[in-house]
Amino acid sequence: MGWDKMNKKIALFGLASLALLPSLAMAAAPAVADKADNAFMMICTALVLFMTLPGIALFYGGLLRAKNVLSMMTQVSVTFAMVCVLWMLYGYSLAFSEGNAFFGGFSMAMLKNIQLTSLVGTFYQYIHVSFQASFACITVGLIVGSIAERVRFSAVLIFVAIWLTFSYLPIAHMVWSGGLLAQDGALDFAGGTVVHINAAVAGLVGAYLVGKRAGFGKEAFKPHNLPMVFMGTAILYVGWFGFNAGSASAANEIAGLAFLNTVMATAGAMLSWTFGEWALRGKPSLLGVCSGVIAGLVAITPACGYVGVGGALIIGIVGGLAGLWGVTILKKWLRVDDPCDVFGVHGVCGIVGCILTGVFASSSLGGVGYAPGVTMGHQVWIQIFSVGVTIVWTGVVAFVAFKIADMIVGLRVPEDQEREGLDVNSHGENAYNQ
Repeated sequence: MGWDKMNKKIALFGLASLALLPSLAMAAAPAVADKADNAFMMICTALVLFMTLPGIALFYGGLLRAKNVLSMMTQVSVTFAMVCVLWMLYGYSLAFSEGNAFFGGFSMAMLKNIQLTSLVGTFYQYIHVSFQASFACITVGLIVGSIAERVRFSAVLIFVAIWLTFSYLPIAHMVWSGGLLAQDGALDFAGGTVVHINAAVAGLVGAYLVGKRAGFGKEAFKPHNLPMVFMGTAILYVGWFGFNAGSASAANEIAGLAFLNTVMATAGAMLSWTFGEWALRGKPSLLGVCSGVIAGLVAITPACGYVGVGGALIIGIVGGLAGLWGVTILKKWLRVDDPCDVFGVHGVCGIVGCILTGVFASSSLGGVGYAPGVTMGHQVWIQIFSVGVTIVWTGVVAFVAFKIADMIVGLRVPEDQEREGLDVNSHGENAYNQ
């Protein structure tokens, strides 16, 4: 009788083991490409590329004087192409391959070791290469707005090659590829540090080194085409959904959260900037509305996949007011000539958004919550540390890169060419019939 019982137990154990086989097989199965996620990520990539060409080109071009609009569009376009090529040659590898706390390696240089069917999660790695390239392109595009209307075209190209290699790539690796800041637990969903603070500080350094425009503070420097600014803003706004929702890396619930948070934060910032300007200057302006849109988009970028909708609205409102302060008060304190207010909007709102991410990611405030054992105070400190590392790193690299460009070709065009305009002197053409 004892043997019968033992035989039954052995049989039951065998049946139970067989029942586990499908789940074990599923656990061991390789990742499978998801057609929906692939389609979603390709659309998001196209949207982010659209943000640079034509979004940034139109937005910044409209903010400048008519004699320099083509120079801005040319700078944005050619640096876009440069970044794409450098990204394929070594950029993607240094940012996203295994390496140390600061840099990846060269295992994927020239995209070697990436197969046609290689996956990142549930979508093909070639799409990931393109998606991340689009982030690098727009980051470089942001910088040129700080040094517009007086910088040599050749100097811009030299600067971009150096800065991309030694600032953008390591910071992207540190934040998004298991490097220093990722190990510390920094939260940056879509580029508060990697894109906005990184670019803004580099632009600020460049604005100081290249100097103020001839006649700055004595002559009127007004945007030459506000409808163009509005058009660029609208393109940036729509493209930003690819920026933020696409950073979920799948067509999932986090992408939906990031999408909605982007809507709410932008609305809050647009209103806070508009009413703040109305109170300060007596009239609300279209330029203020457009600036509020960008401020909200920047502020929510690091937070959009971590915070609840209420938190996103608050971040947007605070971001709008912070951006207004950045371009009206901080800019005067800094005594800098930043024609497109890159630091006042992208720098200030990027910093605000990164820090507030540490607050509103709390599950008690509607966010997705912190890592196990992490408190709000600790997360906020990590966010502040990540902001500080980014500021120091990009500031030093930008200073060296601009100095090298200055030694090789000179940073600034002669004053007579500057006064006549970069369009005709640097590129031999005019935007409008004279």
